[in-house]
Amino acid sequence: MNGVGVLRRWPGAVLGRRARLRWVHLVLGGALLMPYFLLTQVFVGVAADGANVLSSLPLTLAAYASALPLAAVTGLFGLVRPMSVTAVRAMSGVPGDLLADGPARSWGARWRASAWWTLHLGVGAVISGMTLAATPMAVVLILLPFSAALRAQPVATGWFGNAAAPWVAPLLGAGLVVLVVLCSAAAGALLARLAPGLLGPTTADRLAAAEERAADLAVRNRLARELHDAVGHALSAVTLQAGAARRVLDRDPEFVREALAAIEDTTRRTVGELDAVLGLLRDGDPARADAAPAPTLAADLDGLLSRTRAGGTAITCRQDPGPVGHWGQLPAIASREAYRIVQEGLSNALRHGLGPVDLLIRVHTPDGHRELEITMTNPPAQPPPGREGGQPRRTGGRGLRGAAERAALLGGRIDAGPHGSRWRLRAVLPLGAAPGPFPGAAFPGAGR
Repeated sequence: MNGVGVLRRWPGAVLGRRARLRWVHLVLGGALLMPYFLLTQVFVGVAADGANVLSSLPLTLAAYASALPLAAVTGLFGLVRPMSVTAVRAMSGVPGDLLADGPARSWGARWRASAWWTLHLGVGAVISGMTLAATPMAVVLILLPFSAALRAQPVATGWFGNAAAPWVAPLLGAGLVVLVVLCSAAAGALLARLAPGLLGPTTADRLAAAEERAADLAVRNRLARELHDAVGHALSAVTLQAGAARRVLDRDPEFVREALAAIEDTTRRTVGELDAVLGLLRDGDPARADAAPAPTLAADLDGLLSRTRAGGTAITCRQDPGPVGHWGQLPAIASREAYRIVQEGLSNALRHGLGPVDLLIRVHTPDGHRELEITMTNPPAQPPPGREGGQPRRTGGRGLRGAAERAALLGGRIDAGPHGSRWRLRAVLPLGAAPGPFPGAAFPGAGR
């Protein structure tokens, strides 16, 4: 049964589309060897006292053998591998994940690419020569019994010198065609088998690809955090503001107007941030994530507090820039991440807490190092009737994890949990050694 399957697959393996593409790939290799061959042909001809290289098989083979080392030297260039990989993927039927992407980074990879380049050009030249020489000869032999003019040529003498022998010529011609086809299919299959070993990714390639994927994932995670924090806070704030406005709709029209204005402002800002982040994701270039507009502690804290207060939540905020002077002097990344941490803390308080929120934002210098400290406390939600004790707040949500990632980006930390009778969120972000101005490039996380 296996033999029958092999016989059924044999015509496709020799004459199928993949075999034809591999033949084209080999002919392309032969064409690429021609400049090297023409150069070495000159030197071999000079060494042979001006003899015609193409008229002598030994001299032709000598020029061919001399061309291969030249091809091997040029194969060491880094760009040879991506060009070879592109051709192999397109014409040799080798799965793309078995081949490396990008230029060869190490000398080991370059030597392997050079070996492939030399093998491809050398074998391709042989198959090209066989195709160019054997095909016209096969045509002549197949037509020989049917053409008196061909039989009158010198080819009709020797083997075909009698009346019966010329009828054997078509069989020899067909045999030549079969020989070329089989050699081409075998050479193409051999190169396809060797390609993953010679053009496959090295350890350095795999490490570089893993680092690239990790960097891309980190940027996408950042965009996901931006979406979660912006949209999550907006929905919490808008829900609270709308609910408060509905409850006092008939008693306090002024409060309703303020709540509606806050809802309008919150949704407008959030839609702008959402469009910017989705635009980056849609363009497929997450590396431009830094181009996304991001609110900062210096420019947007007051607006965040006022919009949250418009929903009826009392917020007491104490701000102490300390040695910084004012929030505008903070490094941009610290100001941006601090704003998001405050925003997440307020969202958490709106969703899970009751009563007023106490917020402290200050810069101080314990142990001679500046730190930006954010402390937010509020009473936890009351338990439902019939239950004892306070209702614990969930601490495993994406919001607090995202805030912890933001703090870790700057080398800081976040603590969140019950603190006495209240719930407390405390974040500490290092700002560098004091005194002196902030060194932008040396600041932890700068440029990320």
